[in-house]
Amino acid sequence: MTSLTDVERELRAAAPHALVDTLRPLLIDVYGALTVDLYLADYGLTVLLPADARGEPHRALSLHNSPQGRAFGSQEPRERQVAHGDAVDHHLPVTIRGDRLGILTVRLPRARSTPEAADELAHVAELLGHEIFVAERDTDVYREARRLSRLTLAAEMQWELLPGRACARDEFVIGAQLEPAYAIHGDNFDWSSGSRTLTLAVTNGMGEGIEASLLTHLAVNALRNARRAGVGIADQAALADQALYAQHRGERYVSTLLLNFDLTTGRAHAVDAGSPQLWRKRGKSVDRVDLQPQLPLGMFEESDYVPQEFEVLPGDRLLFVSDGVYDAASPAGELYGKRALARAIAATGLLPAPDVPRAILHEVALHRAAETPDDALIVCMDWYGGQ
Repeated sequence: MTSLTDVERELRAAAPHALVDTLRPLLIDVYGALTVDLYLADYGLTVLLPADARGEPHRALSLHNSPQGRAFGSQEPRERQVAHGDAVDHHLPVTIRGDRLGILTVRLPRARSTPEAADELAHVAELLGHEIFVAERDTDVYREARRLSRLTLAAEMQWELLPGRACARDEFVIGAQLEPAYAIHGDNFDWSSGSRTLTLAVTNGMGEGIEASLLTHLAVNALRNARRAGVGIADQAALADQALYAQHRGERYVSTLLLNFDLTTGRAHAVDAGSPQLWRKRGKSVDRVDLQPQLPLGMFEESDYVPQEFEVLPGDRLLFVSDGVYDAASPAGELYGKRALARAIAATGLLPAPDVPRAILHEVALHRAAETPDDALIVCMDWYGGQ
């Protein structure tokens, strides 16, 4: 009989497109599994889609009203007795460093459903998340399985540019979401953490469709290039500004909020170069963090940028919000605005950071009703500070 070690070895050696097909017989052998299914969260974070059911949206499971969805939301393994039959379903989060990919559901005979087996299966689900992340370099299978409908080309470009949809470390947890998920074009976010610092950027390229996506790609990659050269955020902004101006001569520009956090002290430096806003929830208080407004990237030649310093305290929640949120208009022309946004931030205070962006964007969508949506982006960060 194979062992858990053999399961790990075989999964690591599996063909990129065949992770589940490789895993299924192994779990049958080791644990007597009756069924093994992988469900992946769609781009809009509305449903879980079976990984083997491309083009079958009727098989989607709700993220809110299904056992798998509840396990996804809580990020805790859940067990459920099968209604007809002496078996137990184990719903196991498939997550990599805080980025929630989906749920692995394993049905075991009741006699084999032990606490030890549950712990080992949770480890297998975690390993599967890492293997999916690596496999996506070489296959489209998992990206295709996440699609409830077709992405526009601009949206495809934007999603491929992202570092992930969540990130967790001892010092912080980040969650983010773009809407409309299947037709986003100009909004984007990026982050990178090291041993002592976290750099985070929220960008909003002007225009629509492919032109906005291309503009954002240039901006994000210019910021990454400068960041990887080891310069500070003021110089990152200046170098990206030069790259955009050289390409578009001021006719097209990118609104950007660029921040750097010291993971030990909580000291933060920010460059506010455009429309994205920074909000802070501290205790029961919700306020916008007023930053010195500066020129968007690429608007003028050789703009100078000056970082502004502020402090983040353990327990703070920061939200980075694009203008597609607070400027969302109702059919009657009423803007969503600062008051509604502050209420939404307060109302979602008990949700974990990865759930907050989707919850607030849902409120924005209800306000907007049937109007054609503009790009909207929210990044939520819970700060715990250095150890």
